[in-house]
Amino acid sequence: MSASQPSRPHEIVERALALSQADGMVVIADEESTANLRWAANGLTTNGVTRGRRLTVIATVAGAQGVSAGVVTRSAVTDDELEPLVRAAEQAARQSPSAEDAQPLAQDAPASPDFAEPPAETSSDVFAAFAPALGETFARARAERRELFGFASHEMVSSYLGTSTGLRLRHDQPTGSVELNAKSPDRERSAFVTTPTDDFRDVDIAALDAELATRLRWAERRIDLPPGRYETLLPPTSVADLMIYQHWMSDARNAHEGRTVFSRAGGGTRVGERLSELPLTLYSDPAAPGLAAAPFLLAHSSTDIFTPGLSVFDNGLPLSRADWIREGVLHQLPTNRYSAELTGLPVAPLVGNLLLDGGGERSLDELVADTERGLLISTLWYIREVDPKTLLLTGLTRDGVYLVEGGEVSGVVNNFRFNESPVDVFGRATEAGRTERCRSREWGEYFPQVAMPALRIPEFNMSSVSPGV
Repeated sequence: MSASQPSRPHEIVERALALSQADGMVVIADEESTANLRWAANGLTTNGVTRGRRLTVIATVAGAQGVSAGVVTRSAVTDDELEPLVRAAEQAARQSPSAEDAQPLAQDAPASPDFAEPPAETSSDVFAAFAPALGETFARARAERRELFGFASHEMVSSYLGTSTGLRLRHDQPTGSVELNAKSPDRERSAFVTTPTDDFRDVDIAALDAELATRLRWAERRIDLPPGRYETLLPPTSVADLMIYQHWMSDARNAHEGRTVFSRAGGGTRVGERLSELPLTLYSDPAAPGLAAAPFLLAHSSTDIFTPGLSVFDNGLPLSRADWIREGVLHQLPTNRYSAELTGLPVAPLVGNLLLDGGGERSLDELVADTERGLLISTLWYIREVDPKTLLLTGLTRDGVYLVEGGEVSGVVNNFRFNESPVDVFGRATEAGRTERCRSREWGEYFPQVAMPALRIPEFNMSSVSPGV
């Protein structure tokens, strides 16, 4: 047998399944390609294209105490390495205790019509229009005495899932982003924006630079403010920072067992409780326009810190829209088939996107114009959990906190450390702007498919002053 890598991912999935000696098997082949550009001080520094393959084999073995699972993931698997990988997964299953979340493997889903087709790929061609525009932006920034730093990345992942029960599913996921930072010549003023994209045809780099230039002008006047509670406008990217983490920590089983902010006093979950007086709906939908995600479950592990509650036994389950919060009321918590039985909630696995809709139509600029006195956040950073029972988070503001007075930005203020629970922020919001596709600065690398509105939050807790720029 040749030691070369099989030419098509579906072939390696079929070969792995044919080698199986376990009671059940799931094989996931992820074909990945990435193109990137990096720049600093108004000049391109690096660019490159990478390609790779990741193969995950999940073996299930029935024993006297129940069904156990073994999971092994490796990169760049060749023909000669395939059988040892399958045997390693089977051995891991035999050495593992029975899995409490064990369920029959999914079956009876129609095969993806493109399962046997070559994977989708990205290349440097994705930057064909973006790169010249970036060069023009460098020239303009240089003439106007500001320095631009940043990174552009485009990734295409084709995932092929096959199971011993006959599933043959495939999903292509493009993910792109731009991070752009502008600094004054003395490096005392800084502004940052980030935006998502599928193909870079919708990225207006000149408009992003113009927005940063405006923020640097705002920062020419500095105002020192003490810690305290301030009316605060959170842009969509900062709302995403908070809502993504809240979503990750909303696992139904943990709530049912009394371990999270979604646990009901006395037992059970808070499903059915009102969390906000605004008609805010937080939901996931694999078919959301412009934010499409895999329409079936892809679980490479049952222990991923960013996706609690996933079960490898649920691989291939069809996904549909799930309303986590519906018009301000907690409607559903993420479940797998096992935790759904445990909690009495419907089966609702995590989906690869998250959207918040409050029915608002106003832009962030319009919210600013209607603010008598408050703070306008640019971005949040270094967010960490303090208390899981209340979901209290702490983090820092960064790259510009602006004072709004009489409907206009009057200057930049010092950065702060904040202490807030996303659930409390959600409940105190008094206005939601227009929902728009955005990118979380903190979590965008892990969870890129989001759409959020800006939110007006009274009494946002800026607990201390931060010395950061």
